[in-house]
Amino acid sequence: MLRVVAVKIEAGANSISIFFYLLATVSIVLYFFNYYASMLVFVIVGCRETGDILAGIMVLSISMNSLIGINKLLYMYRHQDKVQSLVADYIAYDRVPLWPGTAALMAELMRSVKKRLILFFTVTMGNAFIFNLQPLVMPSRLTSNLYDKHVVYGLKFILGITNYPIAVVNIVACTFFICYITSSIGGLLIVTTGYSEVRLLALGQEMRDLWSDAHKHYRDNFEGDSHDKQAASELNNYIKYRLQVIVKSHAINIDLIKKLEDLFRNAILVEFILLTAGLSIDLLGGLEDTYIILPFSIMQVSMDCYLGQKLMDASIVFENSIYDCKWENFDVKNRKTVLLMLKMSQRTLSLSAGGVATLNYECLMAMYKAVYSAYTTLRSTVE
Repeated sequence: MLRVVAVKIEAGANSISIFFYLLATVSIVLYFFNYYASMLVFVIVGCRETGDILAGIMVLSISMNSLIGINKLLYMYRHQDKVQSLVADYIAYDRVPLWPGTAALMAELMRSVKKRLILFFTVTMGNAFIFNLQPLVMPSRLTSNLYDKHVVYGLKFILGITNYPIAVVNIVACTFFICYITSSIGGLLIVTTGYSEVRLLALGQEMRDLWSDAHKHYRDNFEGDSHDKQAASELNNYIKYRLQVIVKSHAINIDLIKKLEDLFRNAILVEFILLTAGLSIDLLGGLEDTYIILPFSIMQVSMDCYLGQKLMDASIVFENSIYDCKWENFDVKNRKTVLLMLKMSQRTLSLSAGGVATLNYECLMAMYKAVYSAYTTLRSTVE
């Protein structure tokens, strides 16, 4: 999906067609001209001519919210080598064989991750589709004024043609472009974070089944009572091998999450700042007129915090599974290994916005609270 906007996330993949590079370049130039150059003219000049402050608020809100996607896209261009390295590491991690007992669990949980991606893409692109239907289904004064003055402001005086049709075409193209890159880059974050979460849950299941798997291994390969000294030695040898595999897999997962967090933390911080400003302006304009823009903003901040929360939850599940692995039956060496794993797992994996705020449900509520506080301040100032 990201190849369409000239982002190559896999180093060994085929080269991107020159057509997509041209398409991305034209789309970015068109976007900045429409949503920033023309926006400034519209807010500074157009609104004063018409006296319609609400139209100016809507244009400003759209520009603030839409900049999130462009910010992430330019960030991906700048750090494309790091993105490729991250994706390569995840692919290599995926090639590490799963324990047979957790393969079915992994497949089931990854279907849930796929559903998140589909939901995010559907809401984001659906919002673009509904937004672009406005001039057709709601030809109101506000909509026509927004399209007629915002895009290519003053072009009709140069070419002698009506501005409105050109405005509709430009806004439709830019809206789909912005929503597409937002959903695609967001999809990359959903898949990578979701994979790490699922691996943690699978490792947790493997830890809980460790003692019973050891007895099953002994029954399948040895004869005699599984409670004598010789059996205890064989059981602990098996557990030692399995613990080594689990520790290695967990360490790889920790490194991947750190790499992912370091790569996207600044982009997410900028996203949160823009979303706070955009949502505040949406509320200032009145929900009855700006409600169509809200799903785009709310879905992004909610999904980021949801992913962070799910990753933290998976870390806690893995930590609890280590304590629940019946370690009291292991020998001293294996107990020491379990103790080391327990200490490592107590450092909960998480995502952050610039290292300032941890992405979770608490952060989401704080975000909404900050938006409402900013809105009430702006409202009192305007009044």
